[in-house]
Amino acid sequence: MDFGAGAYETGAYPNFFEAVGLNGAEVEKRIERAFETIFFDPDEKFYHDVDGDCGCMEDTGNIDARTEGMSYGMMMCVQMDRQDLFDRLWRFSRRYMLLTEGPNAGYFAWSVQLNGKHNAEGPAPDGEEYFAMALFMADGRWGSRGDFDYAADAREILRHCVHQKELTGGEPMWNPVNKQIKFVPGVEFTDPSYHLPHFYTLFSQRADEGDRPFWREAAEASRAYIALSAHPVTGLSPEYASYDGTPILLFGKPWPWYSDAYRVMMNIGLDSLWFGRKPGYERIARAVQQFLSTQGPEDNYRACMLDGTRTEEPAMHPTAITACCAASVIAGESEKAADWLRRFAELPLRRGKRRYYDNCLYFFCLLMLGGRYRIY
Repeated sequence: MDFGAGAYETGAYPNFFEAVGLNGAEVEKRIERAFETIFFDPDEKFYHDVDGDCGCMEDTGNIDARTEGMSYGMMMCVQMDRQDLFDRLWRFSRRYMLLTEGPNAGYFAWSVQLNGKHNAEGPAPDGEEYFAMALFMADGRWGSRGDFDYAADAREILRHCVHQKELTGGEPMWNPVNKQIKFVPGVEFTDPSYHLPHFYTLFSQRADEGDRPFWREAAEASRAYIALSAHPVTGLSPEYASYDGTPILLFGKPWPWYSDAYRVMMNIGLDSLWFGRKPGYERIARAVQQFLSTQGPEDNYRACMLDGTRTEEPAMHPTAITACCAASVIAGESEKAADWLRRFAELPLRRGKRRYYDNCLYFFCLLMLGGRYRIY
């Protein structure tokens, strides 16, 4: 599959599902159905109206609203041209999640109850980076003529991410020396799935002018880091890792390849779609497609060591694994590439308690493989 230098340069967003017999009209129907399920299905949605003028995305496994899910929902809405829902989500985020006092002022509480009461008083940087990108996309698609100045809000978020120490005395979300995103502002290690160089490339054109060189350097650093931290044989990435790529085990989990880490496969797919394939990504994509093809159907996925040693712990988000591995085909193709596209094409949205995370990643992978995850 040759899609040129990337959509940013070419303007082309191919339908990768054509390789397994799904034409554009069929893919459009699937995307529309998935969006309707996530936002409106009475039994399976995880979007909820709140206060009459805003709404939230529920993490159905933990019964809370997270900056991860709120910003994901906003990105879904801008891609689907639903400014009404986008504004409801952003209004909830500003009303109930934005921190206004202390060293974390300007950041967003990473977890709140569905009524807005805080479960935490600190941020998770993957929320801020998705908020900023979704807001810039909203400005690009709709302009900032309504209730919000989307671009100004995005720049304000990124200003805090880089300059928090000067602004509030708190900690920035990126290490100012190596330009790597932190797991949380107060620590000096990272989460490989937080690294979104395709976002930073766009930030380098849309953030405060004085910070644009920082974001160019951050994009370069993250592309190098993603390749560095992935296992050279299996392509698996750790959930958490030091700045040199060494895995770090947290929260009592003795295995490094688990839920957060699946997003790396999705991220290299989107970076490749927008800005072209890269040798380090191609190596990861081919390796994970080959390795995961040996793991059996979704109900047989397990938490793994990076060398591929399986544990007895079932994967909590098997639908996400299949979707993200399919999305890695955009970054590079193994001999199993068509099998992964077909497997994902035949996979329904997840149902039940843990559907939130799986179906968010499912939807993003469906968008990018179907030619609908666009730069605005």
